[in-house]
Amino acid sequence: MLMFGKPGAGKGTLTGRLVKKYEIVSLSTGDLLRRHIAQRTEVGREAEEIVASGGLLPDEVMLRVVSSELDELRGQHWILDGFPRTTKQAELLDAHLKKRNMPLTLVVNLDVRDDIILRRISDRWVHLPSGRVYNLSYNPPRVPGHDDFTGEPLIKRPDDNPEVFARRLAQFYTSTAPIIDYYTKLVERSRNPHLHPHQLSIAQSPLKLRSLSGSTSDEIWPQLDAVVRGGFPSLRERVDVLGAEEKRKRRSLNEAVLSSRLGLNASK
Repeated sequence: MLMFGKPGAGKGTLTGRLVKKYEIVSLSTGDLLRRHIAQRTEVGREAEEIVASGGLLPDEVMLRVVSSELDELRGQHWILDGFPRTTKQAELLDAHLKKRNMPLTLVVNLDVRDDIILRRISDRWVHLPSGRVYNLSYNPPRVPGHDDFTGEPLIKRPDDNPEVFARRLAQFYTSTAPIIDYYTKLVERSRNPHLHPHQLSIAQSPLKLRSLSGSTSDEIWPQLDAVVRGGFPSLRERVDVLGAEEKRKRRSLNEAVLSSRLGLNASK
């Protein structure tokens, strides 16, 4: 599964909710790259030399970084963060997954208006040590300016301002938006009834593309949850989530029984 969206659309927040609720592995390209460099793997050494010289990592190198982990996740559900970032990377990833007979099945696009994201960013405060994010509009800290758990001060990210957001947004439209077009065409091609049977068998793909809209992550979350559950029927919830839900149901049942008994006693 891949999730795309403009900077500040809520990709990190929603990915975190998916991983917390379901048995999904989240893969961060940045984390994978740092791990390869730290472990001095072949691709890690190659990447370190390129970065140290001020160069940009070629698409093929980034694919090797990502595929080294994806190949170990056969039969598991995963969501990839930070890759692909260009259409060329999307094509390389698609070819690799098909070669391994584990094609991509779901692409989610978080379609949030620019003005909403700008307002989010303006109201956003973070607790850097933990990564917790607060928003004064819909998720404010209990004590203004302080983290709910540690009481430590919150700060503004240096890039949470209109000027930086405008640059990041322009980059999104230049590089990321065409990737969504690429996957849209893949889905449309697989549904084309006029293809020759041989072409149809090649073009057919389990890929689904879903665009979700909302003003906040809380609004988008129910949509995303439904799409994921519908797209992956075998996906299991984590044990601790099931445990909490079971306790909630039992508590509700106990309260109903107690309420019923109190009602009977009162009627005697």
